[in-house]
Amino acid sequence: MKETDPFLRTSKVNTNTYAPLKVLEFKNFIACRFIFIMGLRMTSTVIGWWMYELTNSVMALAFVGLSEVVPALSLALYAGHYIDKHEKRKLLIKCVFLYWLCILAFIFLSAPFAADHFNVWTIAILICAVIACTGAIRSFSGPGFSSIISQIVPREILSSAANITSATFLIASFIGHILGGFLIAFIGIQNTFIVVFIVVAIAFFFLTRLKTKPVFITSDKNYWASVKEGLNYVFKTKLYALLSLDLFAVLFGGAVAMVPVFSKDILHIGPIGFGWLNAAADIGSIITVLTLTVHPLRKNQGRILFFAVGGFGLALILFAISKIFWLSFAALLISGSLDGISVIIRSTYLQLKTPDRLKGRVMSINSMFINSSNELGQFESGVAAKIMGTVTSVVFGGLMTLFIAILTWIKSPALRKMEY
Repeated sequence: MKETDPFLRTSKVNTNTYAPLKVLEFKNFIACRFIFIMGLRMTSTVIGWWMYELTNSVMALAFVGLSEVVPALSLALYAGHYIDKHEKRKLLIKCVFLYWLCILAFIFLSAPFAADHFNVWTIAILICAVIACTGAIRSFSGPGFSSIISQIVPREILSSAANITSATFLIASFIGHILGGFLIAFIGIQNTFIVVFIVVAIAFFFLTRLKTKPVFITSDKNYWASVKEGLNYVFKTKLYALLSLDLFAVLFGGAVAMVPVFSKDILHIGPIGFGWLNAAADIGSIITVLTLTVHPLRKNQGRILFFAVGGFGLALILFAISKIFWLSFAALLISGSLDGISVIIRSTYLQLKTPDRLKGRVMSINSMFINSSNELGQFESGVAAKIMGTVTSVVFGGLMTLFIAILTWIKSPALRKMEY
C-alpha cells in the first residue's frame, strides 16, 4: 500500500478535546443540533409506538421506514449538489422550519378529530405521507448540519469538534427516546407532539444565531458533473469500503425497529419500558463516544472498526433470544457501545479527509449509505419479521452483520489498515 493512500495519512490536529467549546458559534450550533435531534428522536419513538398501537402490524412499522427512506435516497445526490452551491445556514433554517410544519401535521393526525373522521389505515397512510416529507427534509438537513461544522471551527480543532458533535448527537438521541416513552405514558401521543413542536422551535432559535457562511462553488457546473465529482472522490479514496461496511451492518442490524414488537408481545412492558429499551443503544453509544472523545483512538482504527461491527452482530443475536427485560436492555446497550466506535471512526475520517468544497456532496453520499440505511433496515426488519417471525428475523440480521464484517475483512485490506 502506497504511503499516499488517504486511509493511511495522518493529520496534525489540536488534541485539546474541549477547544471547540470556546467558539461561541460552535456552542450555538451544538445547542441547535442537540435540541433538533432530541425532537427528531422523540418523534420517531412516538411514531413507532403509535403506529403499532394503531395497526398491530409489523408491516406497518416496515412501511414507516420505507416512507422515509424513498425520498431520502431519491433526493440525496441532488441534495449534496444543492448544499455545496448554496449558503448552508439559510438552507438549514428552511429545513428546520419545514420539519416544524410536519410536527403540526402529526398533532392534527393524533387529535380526537382525526380518530373520529378517519379509519385506522387512513390515519396510518397519512402518517406515512408526512414521514415521507420528513425524509425529504432530512436528505438536506443531515448533510447540511455535517458539512457546516468545518466552516464554524478551525481545521486544527476539527477532529475534536467532530467528536463533540457525535457525542451530543447520541446524548440527544438518548434523551429523545427516553422522553418520548415517558411522555406517551403520562401525557399521551398528541401532547407529546406538542412538546416536540416547542422543542423544534427552540432549535430554530439557536440556528438563527449562526453566521452566514461562504459558498465554495460559485461556477455554473451542471448537476451531473457536480455529482460525478463527489462520487469520484468517494470511490477513488476507497471511502466506499468504510461506508459500505456500515451500510450493511445497519441494514441487517435493524433490531431497534422491532423494539415496539418485543416490548408489547415478548417482554410485555409498557411505554416507559419501551422508552428505556428504545434508548438502550443510544446509552451504550454515549458511553463509548464520551470515552473516545476524552481518550481518542490513536491507531489501528480500521481493525477496531471490524471488531466493533462483528460484536454488534453478536449483541443483536443476544437481544433476539432474550426474554428478560434487563438482558435485552444489556444486549442493546452493548450493541450501541460498539456502534459508537463506528460512528466516531466514520465521522472523524469524513471531517478530516473531505475538502470543504465537496463536503455537501460527500456527506449526502454518506447519508445514502448510513442514515437512509436505518429506515431501509427498518423496512427489511419488518418484512423479515413478517416472513420469518420477529425473533428469527433479528437473529438472521445479527448473523448477516457478522458475515459482512468477516467478508469485508477479507476483501478490503486497505480498510483493515486504515489509520488517521
